[in-house]
Amino acid sequence: MKFNVTLDRDEDGVWIVECPSIPGCVSQGQTKDEAVENIKDAIAACLSVHTERGLPLTLETY
Repeated sequence: MKFNVTLDRDEDGVWIVECPSIPGCVSQGQTKDEAVENIKDAIAACLSVHTERGLPLTLETY
């Protein structure tokens, strides 16, 4: 699966990355590359929890 993510920097220079199609799926990193790698782990964890609980996987399925 491929997901679109958003990248932004906070006031301290930390990269914040979010997967808009999975509510609450957010991560961060000191570099862009670290943030992208971290969101991959966060997406996998979010999808796992949704599957375990029988919840829709993404907003598109609501």
